[in-house]
Amino acid sequence: MIFRISCLLLLMAWGCAAKAQTGRREAAAAVHAMFDAMHAGDSAALMRVLDPQAELCSAIERDGQTRWACGSVGAFARAVGTPHDEVWDERISRLRIRTDGPMASAWMDYEFYLGDRFSHRGVNSMTLFRSETGWKIMWISDTRR
Repeated sequence: MIFRISCLLLLMAWGCAAKAQTGRREAAAAVHAMFDAMHAGDSAALMRVLDPQAELCSAIERDGQTRWACGSVGAFARAVGTPHDEVWDERISRLRIRTDGPMASAWMDYEFYLGDRFSHRGVNSMTLFRSETGWKIMWISDTRR
């Protein structure tokens, strides 16, 4: 009897771990899709992973001063979709994702390039929600150095 209960508990734990791994993988795909859309200048693809009410804020360090600035998802999508001379290339590394059911948190380092020219670096923090249509990015905050 104890053996059967132990096996059942192990199977349940394995199932939960597998489901969490799938959630992390799917949330990571949404994060990568956002950066792919930025790189391609594709605002429609961007809006497939950003919730229309998403919030975007930055802690910007410049000239010894730090300020907090927020912008609308609409303005961001327009900026991404507006033709520009140089490709927006945000290169992320050390992506870490934590999930709890329908919510995920993503944290990553990044370096931002305009074409081949380095612009700035920092950290992105995102909150995602698993909707009926997939993972949506609800909040993005970043540092810029």
